[in-house]
Amino acid sequence: MLRGNSEYIQKHKAVTPDLNSNPVGPIDLRAVFLSYASEDVTAAERICTSLRAAGIEVWFDRNALRGGDAWDATIRRQIKMCALFIPVISSKTQARGEGYFRLEWKLAVDRSHLMSMDQAFLVPVVIDDTDDALARVPDRFREVQWTRLSDGITPVAFADHIARLLSPPSPRWTPPASPAPPIKDRGGRGAKFRRAVGFVAVGVLLIAAITLAAEKWLAGRFSATGSAALPSISDAPFSRSRTNWIAVLPFTDMSEKKDQDYFSDGLAETLLELLAKTPELHVIARSSSFAFKGKSDDLVTIGKKLNVANLLQGSVRKSGNHLRVTTALIRADDGEELWSQSYDQEFADIFKMQDEISAAVVAALKLKIAPTRQSTVRGTANLEAYNQYLLGRQFYQRGNLESDRLALAAFQRAIELDPRYAAAYAEFGLTEHYLGAEADDTAAYDRAYAAVDKAIALAPMEAGGYAARAQLRWLQKWDAQGARADYESALTLDPGDGRNYLRYGLVLATLGEFPRAIAASKHSIELDPLSTVPWSILVRIYLTTRDFAAAEEATRQLQGLQLDPQRTLLVLANLQLLEGRAAEALKTYSAVEQTPYRLCGFAMAQFSAGSTEDSRAALDELQLKFATHFAYQIAQAHAWRGELDLAFQWLDRAYSQRDGGLSFITYDPLLKALRGDPRYKAFMRKMRLPVG
Repeated sequence: MLRGNSEYIQKHKAVTPDLNSNPVGPIDLRAVFLSYASEDVTAAERICTSLRAAGIEVWFDRNALRGGDAWDATIRRQIKMCALFIPVISSKTQARGEGYFRLEWKLAVDRSHLMSMDQAFLVPVVIDDTDDALARVPDRFREVQWTRLSDGITPVAFADHIARLLSPPSPRWTPPASPAPPIKDRGGRGAKFRRAVGFVAVGVLLIAAITLAAEKWLAGRFSATGSAALPSISDAPFSRSRTNWIAVLPFTDMSEKKDQDYFSDGLAETLLELLAKTPELHVIARSSSFAFKGKSDDLVTIGKKLNVANLLQGSVRKSGNHLRVTTALIRADDGEELWSQSYDQEFADIFKMQDEISAAVVAALKLKIAPTRQSTVRGTANLEAYNQYLLGRQFYQRGNLESDRLALAAFQRAIELDPRYAAAYAEFGLTEHYLGAEADDTAAYDRAYAAVDKAIALAPMEAGGYAARAQLRWLQKWDAQGARADYESALTLDPGDGRNYLRYGLVLATLGEFPRAIAASKHSIELDPLSTVPWSILVRIYLTTRDFAAAEEATRQLQGLQLDPQRTLLVLANLQLLEGRAAEALKTYSAVEQTPYRLCGFAMAQFSAGSTEDSRAALDELQLKFATHFAYQIAQAHAWRGELDLAFQWLDRAYSQRDGGLSFITYDPLLKALRGDPRYKAFMRKMRLPVG
């Protein structure tokens, strides 16, 4: 069946040319031609819409009824002139041995033969489960990377990838050699800087020059619109299969005294980070892979829950300075061992051992090792500093005030042992910040910033410092744009960190960029599948945009995880409340533990149910007991009750108290009553957020 009426979609407007004559006007040679079977028009429209939202011009033929010589000539001309050709492959194209799209494919392939092999032109997309090995496509299509976009749903990273392919090439800056190898950071929390870090004048100038050069290079990795240059499509989480996905499980402490748990976990984490540096290998985040620690799940079950093809497990026995490490690579679908090895070495050889293990795993999976992988992960040659760093991270994972203090001391000790240990500075800064927030110690914030800035100065090409500074910028300065820039830097340098995708999505949502925030959250779920936070964020965004069907589906996914029951109950109760099911919401809130969130929920649900006295009583109790740390929730309850003056008073109090709840203000559906009030716009300006 012939199709016609091509659409000339521009960044700011759509223009439909007369296809019965030659198109007039300028032709953008950076345009994308979208080719598909007529039965796949809905999926093709989704792809087109997402690319257009990213400012990409798309030539997209919609109408399946018109044709003719002029129309045919226009299609041929567009294929001859476009910058990229995207064939949409599906069961529909598979079933049709004849169709105009096949002529389009042939014309594109013929043109590709005139190009150099390194020039990007063909970008095949598969929208269903069609097997790429059996697909009825030109052989030329198989020579390039394919992308799977289920039903045409297009993550933001794909649009960014297309934008980068359309951008003119620019020379890549090569960073100067760092005096000490930096380390990849993963986050942290806690205590005080007991001594200032000094620089001599020459050292300051050198570090400033390195940092400036790195920032210029990073700036070149983003599009003109400020969108993150997220990983190329071959490295993105929505790859064609799960073959190259792996989870590193926590290693078992087999030491006689069972006192090396921190070292066993640290060894597994370091291997995880080493493997994450490998091109084409996707590594599940620590928070999900370590969720099975101490549990009895078999390996096949773990593989299914994490949706990976491979698992790395191991054990550590440490006695004095001697180490015995046993590791095994397991195929997740049947538990078969693909590779295993035992290492008996001295502790002084730990770095060498880690490199040997990661290289063996990569070899077993038949992948390529990144050239810089071994030189950029650990960041110190000082064994004791590394040991203190691992100890600090173990303390942090315990998640309480006392363990944070111990973590801070360990990070500080690591810095004392190696003053150029960038990752230790980043972790120290975050921990200082969290302890400072707990104690309301504003001086701690200055020390925290000094530490993370030092981390970036020491290792400008590592993601950890930028991710740490992004958190401080947002949580302490309400600097969403600055946090966004830092997260984009972190994701450019380390596209495999699911937590940074999550945090980046949070900032994008705060800035009102909901489609990109949704895509970033979904990336986070791919890399950290057992995390409940991204699902709850998706629910909040969907409710704000009034997409109740998507909110309900995300809530079901959250419930299906059967993790974090308190968060799940609150998400469900808020959904019920916003859908007008006050009685159900009240019942769900009742199942929540005795927390300020429960009282806030009661105040809102009772009001909607008509029990104004019970609502008032719950709100009074909330204000009496939790005014110091939960001003934002009090503002929510007043807003829901229509008490706008009081709601704004409590928002101002939340602002003065640096209430973390304010990070959701842009996309909090519970505050919808405030959005038409001029005071809301004034408050958003005070927080340096988009007004409307």
